[in-house]
Amino acid sequence: MTNIEQHRLVLELKDYTHKMKRYDLEEFRMFEKRDKDDEDLDDASRKRLLDLYALYVPAHRRILP
Repeated sequence: MTNIEQHRLVLELKDYTHKMKRYDLEEFRMFEKRDKDDEDLDDASRKRLLDLYALYVPAHRRILP
């Protein structure tokens, strides 16, 4: 996953923070900070970000498969 894709996922997930459970929201805020600092995510973090994306973004609104 490139930095641009990572940034797009974070931006898309921002619209769904009101649906997130507390633990997921805290984790997302961490991803948001790392994205703001332009930091690359490791494999485990990337997988977790994709899991959050699949969980909270409806299928018809997804930009990535």
